[in-house]
Amino acid sequence: MKALIVGADRLGNIPELLAGHGIGIARHVSGRDRAAQRADPSMPAGIDLLILFTDFLGHNVMRGYREAARRQGVRIVACRRSVCSLKSALAGSGAEAKAQSSPSSIR
Repeated sequence: MKALIVGADRLGNIPELLAGHGIGIARHVSGRDRAAQRADPSMPAGIDLLILFTDFLGHNVMRGYREAARRQGVRIVACRRSVCSLKSALAGSGAEAKAQSSPSSIR
């Protein structure tokens, strides 16, 4: 599954969390600079999931990407830019983590 991430200047540990859910990052747009605010919020081909980090994103940018995703039938996840918030948002959207096969994870 490929995701378009909109919002946040840096992603920190988020790529590792997404990889654990079988999600790859196709593109990351910070959404805070003026060029991103004026750009056409089109969805690149092959995107299955739109992740919006609402605490680092302007309302107009968020609305544009949300409308583009809805037109193309792309699933949308909106949350704050933290691993905990993203983890709970992904769980709520039905994107479950890949099963770990190590004995230490089975209790």
